[in-house]
Formats: sequence, structure tokens, C-alpha cells
Amino acid sequence: MIEITQLVKKCYDTAPKYTQVMAGVPEGYEDIKTIRDLLEINFKLVNAKEQLRQNLINIIKTDGQKYPEIIGYDDDVIPALDRAILSCQDIFLIGQIGQAKTKLVETIAKNLLSPIPVIEGSVTNDCPMDMPADELIALLEGQQINKTSPKFFTSPESTEKILDNQLDTKIVWASGQDRYRYVLATPDISVKDLVGYIDAIKVAKKGAEMFKIDSYSPGQLMQAKHGIFCIDELPVLDPRKQVALLSVLQEGRYTTGSYPVVFEPKTAFFATANPIDYTHSGKIIEPLYDRLKSHIHTRYPKTIEDEMLIILQEAKTPDCFIPVFVLKTMARLVQKARTTPEINQSKGVSVRLGIHGLELLVGESERTRTIHRKTIPVPRHSDMYCLAQIAKFELSEIDDTLENRQKVFGELLESAIKETCLEYVQSVDVSTLDAIRQEFSEKTFRTSQKSVWTDGEHSYENQLQNFSNLRSLLDSILERMRQEQAGLEHKAGTVKISVRSIKLAEKTTSEFKSAVLEAILDGLCFVTPKVISKKETGYVAT
Repeated sequence: MIEITQLVKKCYDTAPKYTQVMAGVPEGYEDIKTIRDLLEINFKLVNAKEQLRQNLINIIKTDGQKYPEIIGYDDDVIPALDRAILSCQDIFLIGQIGQAKTKLVETIAKNLLSPIPVIEGSVTNDCPMDMPADELIALLEGQQINKTSPKFFTSPESTEKILDNQLDTKIVWASGQDRYRYVLATPDISVKDLVGYIDAIKVAKKGAEMFKIDSYSPGQLMQAKHGIFCIDELPVLDPRKQVALLSVLQEGRYTTGSYPVVFEPKTAFFATANPIDYTHSGKIIEPLYDRLKSHIHTRYPKTIEDEMLIILQEAKTPDCFIPVFVLKTMARLVQKARTTPEINQSKGVSVRLGIHGLELLVGESERTRTIHRKTIPVPRHSDMYCLAQIAKFELSEIDDTLENRQKVFGELLESAIKETCLEYVQSVDVSTLDAIRQEFSEKTFRTSQKSVWTDGEHSYENQLQNFSNLRSLLDSILERMRQEQAGLEHKAGTVKISVRSIKLAEKTTSEFKSAVLEAILDGLCFVTPKVISKKETGYVAT
């Protein structure tokens, strides 16, 4: 018994015996598996906000990636986040839909929270070092605790495990992701969901007294203990539920119902909101608004390149090849939707429009050309007619009907395709354009979604035998496209995005040529003066 007392006292009162690999994480921590192991190295638990702070400092020192998979925020949002985390503040992210607010919080939990030792099976992330030394000593000596404090340190289940197994009580290392709790604020969220409740089943099965801690079932706040608690769309919570969060921000603790127990979640608190709900006297109660110390405004990507990288990173696609110009058109479409007055910009146009659009394009390419041929799908501009089914925005200046929405979307799509195609053909010299114009005299170049490079009389390769100048233009633009594709591949690699779907391979070359040829033909329709025109049968002389 003296040995246990000395071991615990020494652990609590003396410096750690280990080198840290992250904030509060001993080197070789995977081999630390019992309470005895923790006590022998004088383990010290570092709180969640200090973990975020110390780990961020270490990443900055080594020029590591602070927020992997977060693209385009380097000049404003990232510095603001850094300041808030270094100041150990609770954070309020304000931005429209699809601005990576919750993704940011998930990334912080995954990348900046350290693993911590918790008693195996604990729902509330109970660390033995949460307990006062005298209480831990009593449990390790097999004695029931005579509690003098109303504070919740460990759950009854964890307490029982320590009583039963003492120094051999198993611990596991809970990652930051394990200690992240996300709650979407909906009208049906209750105070009990947040702070916990008296569990009638525990009362009935265990014979627990109604107001003893044994009858308590933890809510999301205690499940996020020593971690991150994120509440999405905070203004949706009614004032009564917001008040339940107030004491957590103000004092770091709360009580629930008639329990004579004080709960301390020791969590880093994050909240999100849409700007239209974010007002001083609106849907967020003033005291809560005031105690969320750092208010950080997010935004949509500023550049086409950032939009492209985000789409590429987030789209869930099968094995495929994405031509750079198709991705560019998709990004342009989204950015145009964010500036057109016909669309309600107060609601925002999410980056998911581009993400879901790219997924749909790959599926359409697969449906029309590759399933029977057993080739890898390569989307083209001619596949884009299908995108109307992802037009998830709200119109403002005209009636928000399906017909009007599809009309606006169609105009935006045509504009995006035109802009991308012109990028590749508008610098072509006049003599080449005149030669191609002459080439189309009394000829038609037939195209369709189902057309391929080499297969049948109307394959693109066969038709090009009658269009030598068009073939020469295709060869020169193909070389430019390959260089752009390699540039996109390099850029994606630098931000740790998989380049699987943009790496041009021999087996995708033919489909890539077909896609580029269609883009050139479209571009020749858009130049001024027009070189060719597009008819139902194909491309003909103007």
C-alpha cells in the first residue's frame, strides 16, 4: 500500500521521465498500456487547448502542414486560426454553405490534438490523471472512494475497472479524432443531448438511485472531454439550449438537472454559423456571442486554380482520367454562379456544386462510352448537359422555378465552356483559322457523346484524314494540354492531393484526344469571326 501511495505521489509531484513526440505524448507511447506504466513515467496530462497550441507551434517550427486538405485560405483564414489557437481561444467560424467550416474543425482535431491515455472502454475519455491523487490511491488500494467533491472525474464504469484491476487497469490511447464530437444544431436537439440525462434503464437495471452519478448517461459535451466539441449552425439552437453551453464557455463546467455533480468537459469549443444568422441581437444570445472569443469569417475560393484543386480533392470518383480543361470549366461554372445576380447570393453557392458535378461527369462518361468498351472514363464538354441535375441554388430576381433555374444554369454552363475553349484557340494565327475554314467547305465533322477516337467510319481519327489543318492544330494544342496536365499534377502533389485521376496514361490517350478535339471544335465556333458552326449533325462551315 505504501508503494502505491509513493508511486502516485511521485507521479503527481515530480517532472515527467519521458521525451515528448507531441504535446503530452511520451516517445514509444504505444507500449504504455496500464495505469502502472503511466505512473512509472510520471505521466502528465496536457489539456486540449494547450495540446492544440503546442502542436501548432511545433508544426510552424518545422514548416509542416498545419491544416492538411484546406486549400486557398493561406492569406486570411489560416493566420486568424493560428492566432486563435495560439491564444487558447474558443472559435466561432462564420461562412456560407460549402466553405469548409466543419472540415477545418475536423482537420484541427485530427492534426493538432495529441493522443491521450484513457481507461479502456471509457465513453467520457477518462484519464486516470483526471482524478485527485488521494482518490486514485484509494481506488488502486481497492477502497471505495468517500467523495468529498461534487466534481465528476471518472465515470462509474471506469471507477469499477480501477477497483477491479488496480495498477493493471488497461488504458488505450485515444486519438484527437476519437475525441472530436460534431453536433448539427437542429430544432429537435435537446439539452439532454448536450449535457446528458438520468438514464431510466440504468436506474431500473442497476438499482441506481435516481440522483446518483451511476444513473447518468453522458451527453455530447462529456463525450468530447479532453477533445473538441463542434456545434454546427449554432443560431438554430433556441436560447434555452444556448444557455446550457454558456457556463461551459464562461467557467469550463456545467451542471445538469438535479444532479449534485459538477461536470468539466475540458474541451476546446468550436461553433459555426451562416452570415445571414450572425448578428449581435439576432439568433445567438448576447452572452454566448460575447464569450466565443475569436470570430473568424471564411469565404469561397478566390481563384480558378484553388476551386479546381478543391473539386479534385473532394470528388469521390472511380478509376478515371480528368482532363485539365474539363476541371477548369467545372471550376469556372461554380465561380460564375457565385457572381450572377439571378442567383440568391445570400444563401451562397457551395463548392459542392463543382464536386458533385465532377462526380456526375465521370458517371456520364462511364454510362455513354466506357462500360461496354471496358475503358477508363474520360469526361468531355459534351457530357456536361447532364449537370442540370446538380443546379442546387436559389434564384432571387426571377421566379425560382425548375425551368428558370435550368435556363440560368444552361447560360452559365455555356459561358464557362466558351471561356475555357477560347483560352486554347483565340491565339491561333489567322492563316491557320482561314485554312481550317476552307477545309470545312461542304464537309461535316460528326461528333457525339458516344464517338471515340478509333472505332468505325465516323471515328475521330478517320474523319481527321479529311481535315489536315485541324489535325495540325489538334497536335499543337494537345502538347499544350499535356503540359498543363503535368502542371496540375505537380500542383496537386504539392498540396498532398492524389494525382491518380489526372495522371495521363497510355490507356487514356485516345479518349483524351477525343475530349481535346471536341473542345477545339467548340472553340472554333466561339472565335470572332466564327470559323465553323455547330449543327445537330456535327460541325460545318459557317
